Amino acid sequence: MIGKQKILIVDDDENIAELISLYLTKECFDTKMVYNGEDALAAFDTYQPSLILLDLMLPGMDGYQVCREIRARSSTPIIMLSAKGEVFDKVLGLELGADDYIMKPFDSKEMVARVRAVLRRYHPVKTEAPEREKTKCVEYDGITINLTNYSVVCDGKNVEMPPKELELLYCLASSPNQVFTREQLLDRIWGYEYVGDTRTVDVHIKRLREKIKDHPRWSLSTVWGIGYKFETR
Repeated sequence: MIGKQKILIVDDDENIAELISLYLTKECFDTKMVYNGEDALAAFDTYQPSLILLDLMLPGMDGYQVCREIRARSSTPIIMLSAKGEVFDKVLGLELGADDYIMKPFDSKEMVARVRAVLRRYHPVKTEAPEREKTKCVEYDGITINLTNYSVVCDGKNVEMPPKELELLYCLASSPNQVFTREQLLDRIWGYEYVGDTRTVDVHIKRLREKIKDHPRWSLSTVWGIGYKFETR
């Protein structure tokens, strides 16, 4: 029997945390609530969640710091929660490694749907498929990008990255030398809710370039005024 997926809820407002827990418990998730950043880091090690719902405004260590600490040692999905709606806050959260961003107040059904969507990307459901479709993997000299098991091996070393970074890299690498606009990449990787916020793509490309350096035979290239491509030589 498959165990329940575990959600760590980090919010200093106990009423909101309990409400989120209630919604998720009704959808057959296991939940744990903590109310500050320090307890969040401790619970991350002991509870080992499948996903973290992380409030931005926490006493002491804020959500940005918690996100940075967790991302430094794990690719566990993180969804930021915040009453702040400025584009800068969203971009900063994504740049630090968050996988999604939900603004308060939020609809309970949307919140649950986003949790499920991020978990699907990180833990793809295993379904029967024709043999040729079972493995989604692209290989070039020095790099292997496997979308089936969400892994990247570069120069013989595993490279940790959040789901959306890996999906973006796979999307580009699976169509070598094809130029994608930022809008096309937003639609393919993030879906309709991010259309228009093209800086999201730029942030993720920047993070990919920090983790994967250009190779003599391939590179992540900017096509000025248009978008990006995975260029092979």
